[in-house]
Amino acid sequence: MTATLLEWLAQGGYIGIFLLMMAENVFPPIPSEVIMGGAGVLVAKGQMHFATVWLVATAGTLAGNLFWYWIGVRWSEAQLKRAIDRWGRWLTFEWDEFSRARRIFRKYGDGIVFAVRFSPVLRTIVSLPAGLAHMKLWRFCLFTFLGSAIWNGILLAGGRALAPLVARFEAAAGWSVLALVLVGVAFYLYRVVTWKPVKAHESAEDA
Repeated sequence: MTATLLEWLAQGGYIGIFLLMMAENVFPPIPSEVIMGGAGVLVAKGQMHFATVWLVATAGTLAGNLFWYWIGVRWSEAQLKRAIDRWGRWLTFEWDEFSRARRIFRKYGDGIVFAVRFSPVLRTIVSLPAGLAHMKLWRFCLFTFLGSAIWNGILLAGGRALAPLVARFEAAAGWSVLALVLVGVAFYLYRVVTWKPVKAHESAEDA
């Protein structure tokens, strides 16, 4: 499992890392920990360069978040409600999560875009209220890039540091990667099953 993952990452190269990290921020089930951890192992093996992977991965993260920012800028709240009602189940976006991200954004301002890059749930969702509020694009890009750079750097450095253990305990590492992927898939399926439509959240707020 580990060897296959590393082979895929090596074959995809830096463009593959960029696309995977972009997709990870658009489609929730893709785990950044596996992507960056595997890239860190390739860095340790000398197959990739740390700084290049770091910059490319962070650029991919920014691109994925710009997708949601653009939707926030282009759409009204009514359009967003309809989209979440139609597609939210499969994207695991719930209206109350968006509402919470919007309240946090309004309370703390633009800086929260940097702070929530370390939150597994809010780091993507906050891009929507940032777009709706028409946060200046350069500030959104700067805060997103800086926060993502720190998080991606931690994951990448962790993968590089653990590379000797991955090589020594390849079977155990493979099972660990598989377990992490399965946990991500299970969490995604749980979110799909327990997802509630917009009206359910609005009824709860009115009660």
